[in-house]
Amino acid sequence: MTAVQTAPALFAFDNSYARLPERFYARLDPATPPEPRLLKLNSALAEELGLDPEALAGPGGVAALSGAQPPAGATPLAAVYAGHQFGGWSPQLGDGRALLLGEVLDAHGRRRDIQLKGSGRTPYSRGGDGLAPLGPVLREYLISEAMAAFGVPTTRSLAAVATGAPVYREAAFPGAVLTRVAASHIRVGTFQYFYAREDFEALKLLADHAIARHDPAAAQADTPYLAFLDGVIDRQVRLIARWMSLGFIHGVMNTDNMTISGETIDYGPCAFMDAYHPMRVYSSIDHYGRYAFGAQPQIGQWNLAQLAQSLLPLINDSEAAALPAAQEVINSYPDRYRAAFTQEMRVKLGLIEERPDDLALIEDLLGRMAQGEADFTLTFRRLCDEIAPAGEGRRDGVRALFSDPTLYDSWAAAWRGRLAEEACDPEKRRAAMRAANPMFIPRNHLVEAAITAAMGEDFGPFETLLAVLARPFDDQPEHDDHSAPPTLDQEVRATFCGT
Repeated sequence: MTAVQTAPALFAFDNSYARLPERFYARLDPATPPEPRLLKLNSALAEELGLDPEALAGPGGVAALSGAQPPAGATPLAAVYAGHQFGGWSPQLGDGRALLLGEVLDAHGRRRDIQLKGSGRTPYSRGGDGLAPLGPVLREYLISEAMAAFGVPTTRSLAAVATGAPVYREAAFPGAVLTRVAASHIRVGTFQYFYAREDFEALKLLADHAIARHDPAAAQADTPYLAFLDGVIDRQVRLIARWMSLGFIHGVMNTDNMTISGETIDYGPCAFMDAYHPMRVYSSIDHYGRYAFGAQPQIGQWNLAQLAQSLLPLINDSEAAALPAAQEVINSYPDRYRAAFTQEMRVKLGLIEERPDDLALIEDLLGRMAQGEADFTLTFRRLCDEIAPAGEGRRDGVRALFSDPTLYDSWAAAWRGRLAEEACDPEKRRAAMRAANPMFIPRNHLVEAAITAAMGEDFGPFETLLAVLARPFDDQPEHDDHSAPPTLDQEVRATFCGT
């Protein structure tokens, strides 16, 4: 490993992953950028992590966040993993453009990874340069922080730093480094890597590490690794249900992009839907719709089945004996997902009591939205204002979103009848709905406009959009334009990965 001068102490590192055997990762230092410049620091997140924002914004902090000088106590490493990418098996992947600097305990005592993304080539770059253009860095910053504001489990963005060097893709773009924060970067693909190599010693070390970090109660279970699998499923079920309730399309749900922690990770060609359709695809690399919006719950189960297979040698010495127990847990996924999704949507529709026909009511609305090409976000937000007495006199609000407004009418009658069966103060119901239905999302055309402006050194649109998305459930009349769907000439039909 090349000797690099370290920056002043900025992080109180305690690097548990680096204490695992060296076949889990490759140790190396980040590339040295020629002219690092801080573009954005997430001061609130820094404080949550127990860090000093002023120090991070200073020369030593910028050096650390750009990779120019790894901070004291850092053990930079690129983790190795495998994965199924669009269904095809890749026996070795890994951090091809990212380095884990280390781990800190935040203000709540939670262990958090600090990782640089776009920090240069690693042994797992597979011919790539390991760098990140400015656009994808700003995109991940915007969308990950919006997801946090929505209350969705997600990796976070601590900082964006310009490198002062170009990155070459279809053209030359400004280079940047994102500092990403995660509960951990352990993926389904990390388990697959060791299982495929029949390195069951490493597999057990990984599972024990993950249990200690994410599922300590599982260690006391009769079958700890089965309990661990159950915990991962629970987190992923709830995560994907949240995605589906917000119209979020991940775009690359490969097994190496599914975390054990249950956080959303790797914001590549992701997008939020404008007009609703269950098979909506934005990702330019998803040619057959494998990761379409409506396919995400089933892909989640498929990915988790790969984790279950990887854990078989730990569940029982005989994989044949372990299989029925693991299969039973995987088979519980559809019912668990259905319950989580129904509850998410029940809150969005203002339904307080659980009724057997709730899912049918939800699916009926979604079907009509698809037929009527209704905007996903605004449909649910405007439903909040349909609650009497607030909705009196403005009941065309939702109808106007449908290409055929009559599609909404008969559903609305059934919904109002359902609400009438519950005793609830209308304003309390409306407030609860507004807290579940954002007014603002990172609309694709606004994200692209902010990135385009930033490429020309105008960060005003980026800062404005970031500020609006920090309060997505609040009315912000001065930013009503940020809630509007795109016009035909503004519509973004494809999103791209930054590698």
